[in-house]
Amino acid sequence: MSHDLASDEPEKPSKEEYAVAKWLKKNLITKKTKFLNHNVEYFTAVKAVDALMTTRWAEVKEGEEPMFSTRMDVIKFLNLMLRHKFFHRAKKVPVTEQELKAKLKRKLEKEKKPDAEKRGKKEMHLDQEFVDGLDAYVWIYDPIPVYYWFFGTLLVLGAIAVCLFPLWPPSVRKGVYYLSVLAAGFLIFIIALAILRVVVFCLLWVVTLGKHHLWLFPNLTEDVGFLASFWPIYQYEYKGNDLKEGKNSKKKKKDKDSDNEEDNQDTERDEADNNEDDSPAKPEEISEETGLLAEREAENSESESESSQKSQTGKDFEMVERDEVES
Repeated sequence: MSHDLASDEPEKPSKEEYAVAKWLKKNLITKKTKFLNHNVEYFTAVKAVDALMTTRWAEVKEGEEPMFSTRMDVIKFLNLMLRHKFFHRAKKVPVTEQELKAKLKRKLEKEKKPDAEKRGKKEMHLDQEFVDGLDAYVWIYDPIPVYYWFFGTLLVLGAIAVCLFPLWPPSVRKGVYYLSVLAAGFLIFIIALAILRVVVFCLLWVVTLGKHHLWLFPNLTEDVGFLASFWPIYQYEYKGNDLKEGKNSKKKKKDKDSDNEEDNQDTERDEADNNEDDSPAKPEEISEETGLLAEREAENSESESESSQKSQTGKDFEMVERDEVES
């Protein structure tokens, strides 16, 4: 019974598997995504196979057979690594636009909403097998960097040394005391310098009505290096011209507004005059106009009658005798 349980357990990974895993983690391009509310890295199967076919494990040497002679050898090896839990196969589930909106509302994020087609979440694939294609494989293997061990060891040794402080030699304890006093004094100096530069700036700003700006150690509170924080020693700026330009711009704006008001008043007057011209005439005006028209018609009729009389008595017609008519 115990033999059957031992056979069901997967064998331990080999040194070659760890070496390949470290190389892939270092050289293979990976992407980040969400998996079970955790940020994970994943890679594409075809890119992993292509990358391993260009490594020393696929090089042909004299008297030695390469570990990866064909793509099928790489696939079999990566499938073995999958069984040893270096990574697992995942499938991409598209996220709808409604789910994205609901998620953004829950988290109150102000970032731009990505397209639903481009975004997706990963979930565990039911068929855990390495396939040479475009499927995604999420990394489980996450080796601890060497510098983590180094700094961790230093922290442990430092904590032990502090705990053993009463056992230190008197000269060492005295030196540590002076160093601690020096560090505290330097910290107090930095705080006092920061307060002093603000006081100097405010006093000069008030006295000159905001025309002169003077900062001592302008980079003291900036995100720069230690030495760069104390250089330059001061920074001076004259803001009087900016104030004059601001006043002139305000004055010009006020004059422009007054001109616009005058133009608006003129246009309103012109519109009022045009409305008066286009307005209908009153009854008295209508009666006067009709009277004038009647007088003009009477004058025209009189002139026509006079012209007719003139034509009758003028040279248009001549008086003849009866004898002349009979003849």
